[in-house]
Amino acid sequence: MKRLPILALLLWLCAVFYVGIFLFVGGFLLVRLEVNRTSTCADVLLPEGGPADFCPEGRQRFRKAVIIIIDALKFDFARFDPSNTQPRPYENKMPVFDELISSRPSQARLYPFRADPPTTTMQRIKGFTTGSLPTFIDVGNNFASSAILEDNLVQQLGEVGKRVVFMGDDTWENLFPKKFHRSLPFPSFNVKDLHTVDDGILKHLYPIMMGDDWDVLVAHFLGVDHCGHRFGPDHPAMADKLTQMDGVIRSVLDRLQDDTLLVVMGDHGMTDTGDHGGESQKETDAAIFLYSPSPLFPASSSPSEPEVVPQTDLVPTLALLLGIPIPYSSVGQVLLPVFSPDGQTQGAPAGLSQGEALWINAKQVNRFLETYSSMARDIPPDSLSQLQFTFSQLSSQYLQALQHGQHPSPQLLASLQAYLTSVRDTCRACWARFHPAKMVAGVAVLGLACLVTLLVSELSSALAGEGGFLRTPALGGLAAGLCVAGGQLATQGYLEVSWGLCAAAFTSEMLVLWRTRRVLTSGGGAGVCGRVWLATPSLLTPPILVLLLRCVSLLSDSYVIAEGRAVTFLLFSLGLYVPLRLNWDGLLLPPAPDPQKPPGLLPSPVTSPSAVRRESGALLGCVGLLVGTLYLSLSFHSCREEQGSCQPSPFLSPLARIQDSQVKNLQYGLSLTSLAAWTLLLRRWLRHYGNLNSSGGTVLAARWLLPLTCVCAGLHWAVSSAPEDGFRNLAELISLAQEALPRAAFALLGLGLLLLWLDPLTVFTKTRGPAPGASAPLLPPPPRYRASTGISPEAELHHLIPQLYQRMRLSMEDGRAAGGGAEAEGRPAVEAYGLGSVYSAPLVLLCGLLGLGLLLLHPEGMSLAFLLLMLEMGALLHMHASATTLSALQGAHSGGFQVPWAPLVLWSLAATQFFHATGHLPTFTSIQWGAAFVGFPRGHVGTLLPASLVTLNTFSSHILFAVGCPLLLFWPLVCEVRVPRTGGGGEEGGEDAAVMEMRLRENPQQFSCALLQLSTRYLFINGAQVLASVCAAAILRRHLMVWKVFAPKLMFEASGFLVSSVFVLIGVALVMRVDGAVGRWFKRLLPESSR
Repeated sequence: MKRLPILALLLWLCAVFYVGIFLFVGGFLLVRLEVNRTSTCADVLLPEGGPADFCPEGRQRFRKAVIIIIDALKFDFARFDPSNTQPRPYENKMPVFDELISSRPSQARLYPFRADPPTTTMQRIKGFTTGSLPTFIDVGNNFASSAILEDNLVQQLGEVGKRVVFMGDDTWENLFPKKFHRSLPFPSFNVKDLHTVDDGILKHLYPIMMGDDWDVLVAHFLGVDHCGHRFGPDHPAMADKLTQMDGVIRSVLDRLQDDTLLVVMGDHGMTDTGDHGGESQKETDAAIFLYSPSPLFPASSSPSEPEVVPQTDLVPTLALLLGIPIPYSSVGQVLLPVFSPDGQTQGAPAGLSQGEALWINAKQVNRFLETYSSMARDIPPDSLSQLQFTFSQLSSQYLQALQHGQHPSPQLLASLQAYLTSVRDTCRACWARFHPAKMVAGVAVLGLACLVTLLVSELSSALAGEGGFLRTPALGGLAAGLCVAGGQLATQGYLEVSWGLCAAAFTSEMLVLWRTRRVLTSGGGAGVCGRVWLATPSLLTPPILVLLLRCVSLLSDSYVIAEGRAVTFLLFSLGLYVPLRLNWDGLLLPPAPDPQKPPGLLPSPVTSPSAVRRESGALLGCVGLLVGTLYLSLSFHSCREEQGSCQPSPFLSPLARIQDSQVKNLQYGLSLTSLAAWTLLLRRWLRHYGNLNSSGGTVLAARWLLPLTCVCAGLHWAVSSAPEDGFRNLAELISLAQEALPRAAFALLGLGLLLLWLDPLTVFTKTRGPAPGASAPLLPPPPRYRASTGISPEAELHHLIPQLYQRMRLSMEDGRAAGGGAEAEGRPAVEAYGLGSVYSAPLVLLCGLLGLGLLLLHPEGMSLAFLLLMLEMGALLHMHASATTLSALQGAHSGGFQVPWAPLVLWSLAATQFFHATGHLPTFTSIQWGAAFVGFPRGHVGTLLPASLVTLNTFSSHILFAVGCPLLLFWPLVCEVRVPRTGGGGEEGGEDAAVMEMRLRENPQQFSCALLQLSTRYLFINGAQVLASVCAAAILRRHLMVWKVFAPKLMFEASGFLVSSVFVLIGVALVMRVDGAVGRWFKRLLPESSR
């Protein structure tokens, strides 16, 4: 096998796909333009008129402010319902708000506090400190927070000399480095830790409040959010946390001074499972509570009372109440009830009136709009003109009222509010900025990549052995990229990498197309596995039509929402197609003899009818197993917010969340049983084919490291499911075990993977003594020591391969003819165990080891889902093997080792289907962040390791099916049957030797061709789905559901392709390493004279 040319070609194909994805994402998910200007007290906003715009002397309503952020405080948590006599754990646990509103209506208000998606903590902090709107791509920065460069409240407070003291979530320290007078950050990423951050805040909160070394105090509590992530809102732990927060607020109220404003708010809500990040109402609706020891609100409700307060409105409201400039980029609107109609408040310092606050707010927003529109062109001109015209009219009306010494009318105030709302809505609609040129370039590169991959797969026989095929395209692409980069530097003075990569990828793709055209015209692709079906009718086979239907479905939001069941249906339908097609072709049953023909004219039977029936029965049994696993896997699906009455699988909840001890014990027992079955099935398969007999590193991993890892996993699940309050005396030991057991499992798996790579050969050889006479049988007798091999007598007889390799057979026959056999020369015959499955055994073990590691990153209940995944993989492999065998038995097989489209499409659909069957969804709220803390309960220092763990958890099914893809090539050979045949003269011709995977060694060129074709076809299938997602996002970029459905689907589809392609390369590289090890084994085995 020519390894380097194949790997180089696959790497190049992956690279051009990556470039296409990078280009399109760069044009589709752009961050909005940030205006890096700052408001100051000296600013004069146009048109001039009225009081000083910012920092009006003597008009500051509050001298101090205490801002308490209770992360994930949804409105349902803060609301109190006295009629609810049987509240759930998250209901009626914070009565302090209702008590204050009832007893002091002019001093307290509670509002729903609506966030703009994405509802992740970092974006929410940006929102209620800058007053700007987030963009979609910002969600990726949630755990790698970069400093905020836009004007914000923290910066403005510092500019006017106010001392800001912060304590709590360390995200603030990353967003506002060196901006606080005093900072007490605590690590925020460990969602399993409910108390460290909150206890740290409480240790310092009250002493600081009693001192005088602060003006604004910010405390960000995380316990409620972490409790939601770990247990969900409907858990006793949530009741405890909310009760604790109620007590904290009461203690703060006792220490509050008269000139201090108290703000208690949540940054976002949470779903019924405790997650957040999306845009459902449960995620966006938090709570905000405002309280002042002196009167602040109208005693009775007024028309200006809002039903919902957008989070951006907090910024201008706090700024004007504290007497500081409104941040430059804010598009928020002041909360009108906190300002009196005439600016006078009984028993409190005079502040701005409602008209003055709205006027300053409107002028500030208009200034930002003019600045932004001069820097960017993403606001439509007609919308911009309409907003400018509206502001001009309102300005004239306001200034006329001032000239006549009148207060602005209620109608004018309502018009100013409507203007501010229109600006925010226009910005929200327009800040999905697209770069059409990059999007078109990305689609073009991806489309050409799919076409090139398809051509390479069909020309694999001609390209597998060409070492210099990529030389011209690679050099041409490099030259084009450098020319574009040089042109940019010469004309613009800066370098934009995107266009250089685009030129390189596009040029190299065109050169590859030119090279393939030369191969076509020269007839180089006319080999067995290099046929080119470029005619449209030949391409529209049922498997390709299923793939096309799958791609088309990605343009429908309904199908994306119901993707789990839609893919299951496609997988089920294509699985049934396999036996139906065989039956249609007359291959499922033995051919019936024609009674009208004379007996002497009947042809010799091609094969035994019993063998055909046996293979047909195996095929139908595998189809039944496939249907069963598909049906059971539906029990592990999660639910999207759009699916209404859908109930998520109970297996998605960690055992620690389950309160019923019987249910917990039952689920734990089921998880252990599935884990044991996973290990036993792997070991049984390896033992059956004789791959557990050698003393190499791979066998060591299978014999010892695999079961030890299972033991560590089972103990880890038991320790993790223990209630926190159940074993107080063993708390330290449990904490140590939660850290040590997963790390031990990961270490064992890492050692096993290392041994598998270093020594992938699983062949055991032994010599056989000289035969008593020259008439020794061709097939050797069974070994004389079964105990040491550990395999059954049937396996010894069927899978023992004494003379598998053709060269070995010929050398032994030549030796007998020359001098009475190999034994006469003193060179014993060889018995080799496991040689028939030498390629597939390391891949099976690799899938088993990776599967265990990935299972550790999931909730315990997913153990059964992973067992179903293994059974489905086996069913698909055996279906493919049986279909190939049935075709070969009746002479319908075309020869060669190529894998048809049907099993490959089934394999890819199964990867997507088990993405959903392991509890994942193409939404950010479904990401299982808890995977980052398996083995690291105390958190991480950086973000690379937790991001890697979450990625492995999310794309587990993609990884297993990608790395196991070469098994589709090997499985028909592993399941090869030996059938009796009759010679042409009617004499018994013996049996065809089941040489199994050694056929690949006898045909290295066909082996290389088949491996290249298999890999490129799988890349094409996955790349076509990425191209469909890209086209859906581009075509539907103004669709109502683009940011809720199509953009997340694009991100998950692209990420899945990246992960799948990497592990396809790993699987192919392992096959090549095994091939090299087999070649070295034969060289050691056969003396130079006999080769």
